Amino acid sequence: MLPATFKLCAAISYRHLRNMTGLRRQAAVAISQELSKLACRGTGPSTWINQVRRRSSLLSSRLEEKPFSEMEMSYIKQGEEALQKSLSILGDQDGWKTETVVDNGDKVLSKVLPDVGKVFRLEVVVDQPLDAVYSELVDNMEQMGDWNPNVKEVKILQKIGKDTMITHEKAAATPGNIVGPRDFVSVRCSKRRGSTCVLAGMSTKYGAMPEQEGFIRAENGPTCMILRPLSGSPSQTKLIWLLSIDLKGWLPKTIINQVLSQTQVDFANHLRERLARTVAVNC
Repeated sequence: MLPATFKLCAAISYRHLRNMTGLRRQAAVAISQELSKLACRGTGPSTWINQVRRRSSLLSSRLEEKPFSEMEMSYIKQGEEALQKSLSILGDQDGWKTETVVDNGDKVLSKVLPDVGKVFRLEVVVDQPLDAVYSELVDNMEQMGDWNPNVKEVKILQKIGKDTMITHEKAAATPGNIVGPRDFVSVRCSKRRGSTCVLAGMSTKYGAMPEQEGFIRAENGPTCMILRPLSGSPSQTKLIWLLSIDLKGWLPKTIINQVLSQTQVDFANHLRERLARTVAVNC
């Protein structure tokens, strides 16, 4: 009786395949094949009901997905490349030199890469759980200008799926206007796997956001932030930030190095202050 029911379901699913394309067709084919396999096994009632429920849920989720355009796929690929390249840089422990060490343990390291230039690595511990840090840096990204004086504005231009977005960021002028107004257009990719979060990005071209008057279009990337609970203390978060920026224009390297390393130290302090205020408000 049960195998016959499965065969009927599989046959019905097959007839509907002719009216489907793209992801819908692929999902339906997968479900139809699984139903046919179950029919041959002759599984018991409780087993096959659970199997159908799981596969129906899978089919529903896949049917809701929209196929990406060629341009969207190129942005997704850029985000993935930024993520992989950033992790590769951070994974190589050789050649890092200390730039700054703060009394609270925050430190900035740097090294020069042949194909990238000088990159900076911030390592800090934040006295807040990972979810709070992640929410502030990802979910509330557009509010960064409210608490980080080095950022004038962050705007999400386009979201692509659940992991990728295009952003426009305006950097605030440095004290004394040593570094004039810069802006960035970036593709960003966020991945969360268990207790580790990776936020990566790099500069990209976006037709709807050409160069802005009064700003020099700088470039960044690969850049990346890694968040994970501090070992032995899940209420704290270890944050590692890989920073790679080409500010463009004529600027002495000594000034660039000083500005970028200080920017990372300042970021950690401003983030702590923001999270402390947020926790106080929510209590």
